[in-house]
Amino acid sequence: MSKNKIPTKVITGPKTRFSYLTVNEPKVPLGGGTPKYSVSLIIPKSDKVTVEKIKAAIKAAYEEGQGKLKGNGKSVPALSAIKTPLRDGDKERPGDEAYANSYFINANSTSKPGVVDADRQPIIDTAELYSGIYGRASINLYAFCVNGNRGIACGLNNLQKLADGEPLGSHSRAEDDFADEDDEDDFLS
Repeated sequence: MSKNKIPTKVITGPKTRFSYLTVNEPKVPLGGGTPKYSVSLIIPKSDKVTVEKIKAAIKAAYEEGQGKLKGNGKSVPALSAIKTPLRDGDKERPGDEAYANSYFINANSTSKPGVVDADRQPIIDTAELYSGIYGRASINLYAFCVNGNRGIACGLNNLQKLADGEPLGSHSRAEDDFADEDDEDDFLS
């Protein structure tokens, strides 16, 4: 296994769950702008290795981005004073079971991410990709300074689907909607 040489790049653990998955077609963000591919990565708090890798990458992005974070100011704000992407699901999404006992990080990209299966083969059937699946994500943390807003953001590189999961959101699957209908109600008989 090769060692990660880029301090701002992270490969998440295999128990990461994908939510708000937009990798088939890019979507225009709220408020307009360039269409983007995106995902909310739900990381169990028990996955301490991934959480520590993300924290280290945030710190590396902060160190690398000193010039950008300084902006027009005379000094660089402290890391604790700027916006960072790793968020606590228990605090920011109370009542949402999918985010319970987890951290989450939103990643996006203007370029289409590569998406592969457990055998690292490209996933062609877009129906295989939905919010709720489990896998690993390749992300990159970077500093930004836009219109006076400064912080660390998360770019989406690639995704690997490892397992199906309960679909997230209110959208039901056709297979589930019609599974319990009995044939006795056949209107043609």
